[in-house]
Amino acid sequence: MRTRFDAPDDAQENHILFDRLSALDIAAFVVDGGDLSPGAAIPSDGDPRIDRALAGFLFTCGPEHIRHPEPIAAGEEGARYPLHGSLAGTPVKHTHMSADATLCIATVEVNLADGGHALLERRWHVDADRDEVMLEDRLTNTGADAFPPMMMYHLNIAGRLVSDDTRIISPSFAAGERGWRFGEGESAHFCIPGEVGADGWSDVALSPLTGGKRLTVRFRADTLPYLQMWRCQRGNADVISIEPASHRLAKRPELGAAGELQLLEPGQTQTYAIAFAVS
Repeated sequence: MRTRFDAPDDAQENHILFDRLSALDIAAFVVDGGDLSPGAAIPSDGDPRIDRALAGFLFTCGPEHIRHPEPIAAGEEGARYPLHGSLAGTPVKHTHMSADATLCIATVEVNLADGGHALLERRWHVDADRDEVMLEDRLTNTGADAFPPMMMYHLNIAGRLVSDDTRIISPSFAAGERGWRFGEGESAHFCIPGEVGADGWSDVALSPLTGGKRLTVRFRADTLPYLQMWRCQRGNADVISIEPASHRLAKRPELGAAGELQLLEPGQTQTYAIAFAVS
């Protein structure tokens, strides 16, 4: 890919534009002069943080909630976890870019909806050997109380880049692949356990995209054991998302009752990693 971070508009390499006002997520991913991000072709749930984040190529849900708002059990009456958690819309505290623009690190201090605090340390790296972009996250509970970490990585692809021939390809499917227009109606999603490879990672690909390209996404399966995907072709919205997730698709009380909300104690850390490439 010969990708660089924050490259100038006239650069020959593919490039990634970070959003420093939203956790150093990816606002644009340009390949051969075209942005894979959906831009304005997205639905709105009324949260300006998520409207901004969803328009980009990647945003991070978490670290204490990853889906639609739910009540905070021990909170004040009416208190709710926000849409996709508290991380989106949080400015970066510190950043550092390598001289060759292939490594970018950052720290993000997050105020959690239940009053806790967390520190997210991000490391974006272009891996020349694999010709892919990798994100490594280290989440630390910097608050006074334990909380169950939840993370989901929302990789958003413009619907204009897929066609009737485009397939979702992954060993996580019994048949190995399926059509991109899954489910019924204008919007649908699924969440399944990811098939874990010998390296401890799961993978999924979307191919062919416009121009015959293939987008491959890998994710570390020990802390991101689920492959979730979502699509929306409603009104002006036209987007499909690959969403590696820490938890299955269920309400928080159900996850808690099943023992699936493991606590992160003050000072403890949890790590996550994803990678993607276009070939």
